[in-house]
Amino acid sequence: MKTVAIIGTLDTKGEEFAFLRDRVAEHGLQPLVIDVGVLGEPRFRPDVSHDRVAELAGTSIADLRSSNDRGQALTAMATGAAMLTRELHESGRLDAMIGMGGSGNASVAAAAMQALPTGVPKLLVTTVASGDTRAYVGTTDVTLMPSVVDIAGLNRFSIRILSNAAAAISGMAAQEPPKSPEGTRPLVAATMFGVTTPSVTAARQRLEELGYEVLVFHATGTGGRAMEALARDGYVTGVLDITTTELADELVGGVFGAGPDRLEAAGIIGLPQVVSLGALDMVNFGPMDTVPAKFRGRKLYVHNPTITLMRTTPEENAQLGEQIARKLNAARGPLAVFVPRRGVSAIDVEGGAFFDPAADAALFGALKRLLRPDIRLIEMDTDINDPSFARAMADTFNDLYRRWEASRSANEATE
Repeated sequence: MKTVAIIGTLDTKGEEFAFLRDRVAEHGLQPLVIDVGVLGEPRFRPDVSHDRVAELAGTSIADLRSSNDRGQALTAMATGAAMLTRELHESGRLDAMIGMGGSGNASVAAAAMQALPTGVPKLLVTTVASGDTRAYVGTTDVTLMPSVVDIAGLNRFSIRILSNAAAAISGMAAQEPPKSPEGTRPLVAATMFGVTTPSVTAARQRLEELGYEVLVFHATGTGGRAMEALARDGYVTGVLDITTTELADELVGGVFGAGPDRLEAAGIIGLPQVVSLGALDMVNFGPMDTVPAKFRGRKLYVHNPTITLMRTTPEENAQLGEQIARKLNAARGPLAVFVPRRGVSAIDVEGGAFFDPAADAALFGALKRLLRPDIRLIEMDTDINDPSFARAMADTFNDLYRRWEASRSANEATE
């Protein structure tokens, strides 16, 4: 029988969690209730006590209560919950997880869910399932369900929503995913944006012909962070980082920044990677009226009703070139860098809205000047979406990967 972990504060929401537990059991699954409440005693006996969760975080419920610091208590219980769920899953005692609550309980439940591997069903019913939900989802596959009404008693609305949630997590936990026919193929992570789609699609198709399975990540901040996390955790065997646009948002202050560690994980681990400069001509904002006032005089382009693009300047491009060189110079694995001399996006081409040879020249010049001499730099007289450019990147990756794999196998044979 599959086990669904149910995590929440049983001191304040015991009635609601008892209802959720019973609905999961009705679907034929085994509920495992984890209490992360601090202020009071649970309304019913959980399977894992709040004392155990606090203990894993190196503290106690008594200490957390005496500190009278809600933030400290939530942080500690989140730490302990993450350790607990990882332990339960690794021991085969957790097949899925569900939590519910407001921002406080949701933050604890989210930390526990983010500690689980991708593919383990995770469902969070919360009042904060709208707006900026990055803190609750992280780089994992957490499913958010708006609770509509607060988790405060059982009523005609909450009963229906919690029943739906129980059915959803039970269905996810009970189903057996089909076995992937791609299981033995090397797994490659690639990055894509709307304005680099033709390039990434052609490169992906070529890699699939060569025997790879390709995961494509949308370079919207979350996508880049997810790709870096999967690389760090050993899920992929190489990276085709065609679209490094998130670096521009991180530098200038756009909405799609992926954090300061973008473009570093594969290099640190030593994975083979091919890197290009996709969509570094742009910084992303929301609708036109959300563009910061200091940028209103810049070259702006309405990509769609919800996204406004801003052209990067030569000065910003020079900084980006320097940043990319610095990050790639620290790479330990095989690496090649591709420069499309006729444009880095679909609108950075002659006649395009963001065509700016001076800005591109600043990017290319800074990169070439600072890149380690032993790193392979390939310049082509095409734009990034030219099929020949895409194919060259895929073929170069294949060459790097095969050499890397042969070297690794030889080293293992001599150990």
